[in-house]
Amino acid sequence: MNIQFLFIGGPEVFIIMLIVVMVFGADKIPEIARGLGKGIRQVKDATSDIKREISDSSKDHGLDTNLGKDIKKEVESVKESIDDLTGPIKRQL
Repeated sequence: MNIQFLFIGGPEVFIIMLIVVMVFGADKIPEIARGLGKGIRQVKDATSDIKREISDSSKDHGLDTNLGKDIKKEVESVKESIDDLTGPIKRQL
């Protein structure tokens, strides 16, 4: 089983973890992990707040928030029309 995380394999992750334990010590690792967890949570909360503000602002000003869905529908219809055009060509090959 080959596990990769950000283009880093298992042995590299093990070496990095070993270096972290040697540099910070085993007693500091939980404290560092808690700090990282709090930081990640703050970033997620800020991101959701920004998304909510944009959504609320667009609704207040009457902007269309379904633009992405409309674009996706158009792309799908173009794909279907291309498939209809290239269908006979693909069958001949």
